[in-house]
Amino acid sequence: MYITANRLPGRALLRSVPANVLALGLVSMVTDISAEMVTAVLPLYLVLALGLNPLQVGVLDGLHFGVTALVRLAGAHASDRWRHRKLVAASGYGISALAKLGLLLAGTSVGVLGAVITADRAGKGLRTAPRDAMIALSTPPDRLGQAFGVHRAMDTLGAFLGPLAAFGVLAATGGSYDAVFMTSFCVAALGLVLLALYVRDPRTTLAAEPPRIGTAVRAIAGDPAFRRICAVTVLLSLVTVSDLFVYLMLQKQLAMTPGLFPLLPLGTAAVYLLLAVPLGRLADRRGRVGVFLGGHVALLAAYLLLAGAATGMALLIVVLVLHGTFYAATDGVLMSAAGPLLPEALLASGMAVLQTAQALARLGSSVAFGALWTAWDARTGLLVMAGGLALSLLAARKVIL
Repeated sequence: MYITANRLPGRALLRSVPANVLALGLVSMVTDISAEMVTAVLPLYLVLALGLNPLQVGVLDGLHFGVTALVRLAGAHASDRWRHRKLVAASGYGISALAKLGLLLAGTSVGVLGAVITADRAGKGLRTAPRDAMIALSTPPDRLGQAFGVHRAMDTLGAFLGPLAAFGVLAATGGSYDAVFMTSFCVAALGLVLLALYVRDPRTTLAAEPPRIGTAVRAIAGDPAFRRICAVTVLLSLVTVSDLFVYLMLQKQLAMTPGLFPLLPLGTAAVYLLLAVPLGRLADRRGRVGVFLGGHVALLAAYLLLAGAATGMALLIVVLVLHGTFYAATDGVLMSAAGPLLPEALLASGMAVLQTAQALARLGSSVAFGALWTAWDARTGLLVMAGGLALSLLAARKVIL
C-alpha cells in the first residue's frame, strides 16, 4: 500500500510513501522523543552531577556505539533466519524502554549507570537492522533514498521534540533529572504500543531453509561493492567526533548556562528534519555515495570552525547547520546505498554488518577524542580529528568513486 504525496499537504515533493515506512517513522519519532530527552541532559548529568572527566565521559559515550555492535549482528541474523523482523525490533524497543526506568535506580553510581546505558544500547542494536530491513522491503528500489529520508525526517522530528520535552520537564520540576527519566520511559512505552498496532512485517519469498550464520557472512562479504562501502564507512567513522563532545565544546566556547544545554541538539535536529528528504531524493537521482561523502565534508567544516577562534551566535548557527547537514546526507543515505547490494534473504544481516562496523569505529573514536581532550585540550583534539577526517575523505574518494 502506498500513500500518494499529492494527497498529503506539504508533501508535494514526494511521489509516494509506503504506508509501512510512515508507521515505522511514527514509532521512531516517538521513541526518539524518549531517547533524546535522556541524551539532552546526560552530558551535563555526567559532568556536573557525577563530576566525570572527558576520558570517562568518552568511555561511557562509547558504550552507545560499542554495545550495539555486540548484539546487532545476532539480532539481525535472528530476524533473517526466523523471518520475524517485527518481533526482533519490538524486543529492542522494549529493552530500551525498560532501561529508562533503570536510570532512576542508577543514582550517582557510575557502574550502574554504565550497565543501564549498556542495556539501552543493546535494545537499539537489536531493533535497528530489522527496522531498516522492513523499510527496504516495503519500498521500490528506485525510491529507497526517499523512503529512508522520510523515515529519518520523522525520526529527527522526535529528536527535535525530545530536548524540548526535557527542557520543559526540568523547568517544571526545578531541575529534576528523575522526572526526565520517568517521562522518557512513558513515551518509550507508547512507541512500543504503536509498533504493535500499526507496523507490519513485509512478507518475503525466501528459500525453504534460511541461511546459517556462516553462509550468511560469506554471502554478505562476497560483494566487492559492499566491502568498499564498509571500508569507507569505518575509515570515516574512526575520525567522527561524538555529538556529545560537539555540544560540550559549543557550551564551553559560548559560556552557555547549563539550563540551556538541552536545547543545543535542536539546531542539529531542525536542519536534519528539513534536509533529510531533499538529500535522500538527491541521492536517488545523482548518486548515494557522493551525497554520503559530501555530508562528511560538511562535518569537516564544522570541526574547523569549532576549533577556531570564532565565538558568538554566528558560530553556534553555522556549526549546528553543518552538523545537521552531515546527518541528513549520511544516515539514511548510507542504508539506501547498501540495500540494493544485499540479497533479500540477508538484508537485515547485511545492514547489521555495516552498522556494526560503523558502531565499533565510533566507539574507538569516542574514546580517542576523550583521551585527547584529557591529555591536551578540546581544541587540539578536534584539530587532530579534523586532520584525520580530511585524509580519510581523500582516501575514501579514491576507494569508492
